[in-house]
Amino acid sequence: MKVKYLGVLLLALLSLYGCDDNTGTLGMDMLPDSDGISAKTETFDVSTKSMLADKVYSKTSTGYIGKFTDPDPKGFGNYEASFLAELNCTENFTFPAVYEESADGKSGKGTMVKDEVEKIQLVVYYSSWFGDSLNACRMSAYELNDEWLKVRKDPDKYRYTNIDTKLYHESKALGKKAYTAYDTSVPDSVRKATDSNGNSTYYPNITFPLDKELGNNILKLNRQYQEKKNDFFDNSDKFIENVFKGVYLQTDYGDGTILYVDRVDLQMQFRFHYVDSLGVKLTKKVTDKNGEAGTDSTYLATAVAFASTKEVIQANKFENSEKLAEKVNNDNEKGWSYLKSPAGIFTEATLPYDEIAKKLANDTLNAVKLTFTNYKQDNQEYKFSMSAPQTVLLVRQKDMESFFVNNELADNVTSFVATHNSVETNQYTFKNIARLVSTCINEKKAAKQKAKEAAGAAWEEAAWEDEWNEGEGKNWNKVVLIPVVVTYDTSSNNPSMIGIQHDLKPTYAKLKGGDPAFGGSTLKIEVTHTSFNK
Repeated sequence: MKVKYLGVLLLALLSLYGCDDNTGTLGMDMLPDSDGISAKTETFDVSTKSMLADKVYSKTSTGYIGKFTDPDPKGFGNYEASFLAELNCTENFTFPAVYEESADGKSGKGTMVKDEVEKIQLVVYYSSWFGDSLNACRMSAYELNDEWLKVRKDPDKYRYTNIDTKLYHESKALGKKAYTAYDTSVPDSVRKATDSNGNSTYYPNITFPLDKELGNNILKLNRQYQEKKNDFFDNSDKFIENVFKGVYLQTDYGDGTILYVDRVDLQMQFRFHYVDSLGVKLTKKVTDKNGEAGTDSTYLATAVAFASTKEVIQANKFENSEKLAEKVNNDNEKGWSYLKSPAGIFTEATLPYDEIAKKLANDTLNAVKLTFTNYKQDNQEYKFSMSAPQTVLLVRQKDMESFFVNNELADNVTSFVATHNSVETNQYTFKNIARLVSTCINEKKAAKQKAKEAAGAAWEEAAWEDEWNEGEGKNWNKVVLIPVVVTYDTSSNNPSMIGIQHDLKPTYAKLKGGDPAFGGSTLKIEVTHTSFNK
């Protein structure tokens, strides 16, 4: 082999084997047996702009509640979060029986003192929040109504964050409760308490005392169920449709705090008899100095009867102010692009597939690198500021909705994830999207060939290009950058991705790019390819 070509060949081979599997071929699939190989990197322009999300598909077990106004006067305005949740009923659920003593008074069955609820409460548990932990807020709880039962079987009605929740709850509140995210009334002895394994026993919560009539009605229906008079406690669907439809939670006072709710419980308290170790004979109190047995010993116990779980529906609503749309449509904001969550702003990028295909028609595509750089965010200026999204998804615009609806994972062909490098570069870097570029170029090539064969002698390429750009190919060259949360299975030494969802926490990033006509600049996509010199 000629020495002068040795270095170029080694570079080409390194390009081929150093870019993982995500390579694509625009020209020949195999390298020819030739010394005339050269590897090059070309750059092409990528245009970007902000894109209003409006609504996003949300399927999560976390409930978001509160109001937050961006402290920056030039920021994103305010947004409000609320959610509704059904409560799960385990199959064939029954309450304990009331104690019935045997005729001889030596044994009995059942443990409840009386067939009555002592107390019922709705408890909202959360472990984290965003914003001011001492901000005074008030939460309202409402029972869901019959309209909810009509739509709960149709996910399109409730899985998007623009759900019209006011249609689905009663007008009268079950209760209202003032709170702060950090409850200063809880003593350190309780807050720092742990069990025998060292796990914390304190769980921040907001508790709504409810009318006992609600609890007694549920108990009455359950007693009828035990007598085979209804089937309302067979499963969660029967329970929701006939006993308790669920709750809607919103804040009606306070600004500056968003709670991340883990669970909502409907808890019921009953009075029980103490029984012996066999659970049959009542234990007695010793009430006098002679040890004479006194009255039966009883106690109160609260149990989680029904709770929000992954088996039942939970739907989040996010409502952004008009200022969000101004960030997208105002000419003064077009010299860059934004990312904003939840359900806020995405960044749309137009990739130069045609230019790449034309210039590299006979070359092998080895790697394509695309980088989004965000402006430095000064989070010190305001006490409670949003940070940049930790993870973003790059996906074709035509797939951006179905990706989440179908619970897809990044396949490194038409969808990719990248994490934010906040320490060194303030960038989201997609190291190799070559397979995306190849897929899209070949997609248009196949459509063009099919149309050409169908047209025969009447073929007009320019007319087809116009039709393609306005029809099937309108968004063919567009991808969208979306803030996401990625879930991994960490049970093995090699964590595997198991889920991608929209990021519903408050984040934002201002990205370089935008419209050059308004002071912006195009991004550069780096394409590494090998060509065969003639």
